[in-house]
Amino acid sequence: MAPRHPSGVASTPAGKPGRNRQPGQELSEDQAHRHGPIAGPLIPMDLAYRLHSFLRPTPPAPGEGLRLGIWQGTGTAATPEAVAENLERLETVCGLAAAQGVQLLAFPELYLSGYIVTPELARLLAEPVDGPSLQRVAAAARRHGLAVACPYPERARVAGEERFYDAIALFGADGALLRNYRKTHLWGPDEKLCWSPGFLHPQEGEAFTVQAVNGIGVGLLNCYEAEFPELTRNLALRGAKLVLIPTAADTWALLSNGQRTDRPYPDVSRTLIPAHAFGNDCFVAYANRCGEETVNGTVMAAYLGNSIICGPHGDVLVAARPESTLLLADCIPSDYGPTHPAGTRYHEDLRPELYGWERRS
Repeated sequence: MAPRHPSGVASTPAGKPGRNRQPGQELSEDQAHRHGPIAGPLIPMDLAYRLHSFLRPTPPAPGEGLRLGIWQGTGTAATPEAVAENLERLETVCGLAAAQGVQLLAFPELYLSGYIVTPELARLLAEPVDGPSLQRVAAAARRHGLAVACPYPERARVAGEERFYDAIALFGADGALLRNYRKTHLWGPDEKLCWSPGFLHPQEGEAFTVQAVNGIGVGLLNCYEAEFPELTRNLALRGAKLVLIPTAADTWALLSNGQRTDRPYPDVSRTLIPAHAFGNDCFVAYANRCGEETVNGTVMAAYLGNSIICGPHGDVLVAARPESTLLLADCIPSDYGPTHPAGTRYHEDLRPELYGWERRS
């Protein structure tokens, strides 16, 4: 039987630690921190944030599971100065996460540049996956000994043309590039103005692959793609035990036509995210921003702040409020048994010949 996971945890006042459980029990905390109380090397950026965790006393062993961290925060966008600031914050958060034993740390969609960019700015800020900004991310992963999923604007020459992608670079704990995923399903008119859809051309290889992090299969999706059940299922059938989805779901954003969006983006964190986890017997994590995003001092968007990590029974391990938060959860598949009597599992009863897509063993 799977453990009971909390759907929410009471807040602890800023600067006061939460109450630890007895040794041998899972830990569920919600703490407000500044970097000062965290043990470790000097940290250059002063971050106010909340620490919200569901952890065992020690991180999972290789092949047992994965200690996942998600950074939800605010930031600036669309300028070289914003990229530099976002990189500095990433390096700081890597240190904070490493001090908590995190094995994989994820950031929101287009973290390096910020989400709100125009086609012109996308081209100005985009870099190849081995560009200087991503080299700094790889160095941070290597220095702190944790894998990092860093969303960024990518510049690449594909099928004889220079193209631009809404991409996610996944680096291992040794700094090696494990995966460069390009968003395949672009949302709305503005994304289609800025970016090419990924994996249209044979030289890009397969769109959906699974990478091992601490011996656990991890698959990547990007924002809007969380809303396509076929994509999470595809990754789960390929062996993903965790599907990680950076996002930029907003309460409002200024579109390229000068108008604000007419309604908030749907909050799928308590509907589709747990449903996809339940239906695919895997962990699903959704990594969003919170607060306002500015471009040269002008507020251009505000975000839902609804980051969440769900378990294979559709249970909520940890969920953020709309404030800067470092979410932590130990994702351990063996904590969970079957969801149905008699060991019934959805994946074993699929009839792919009826669906128009191949079943993968």
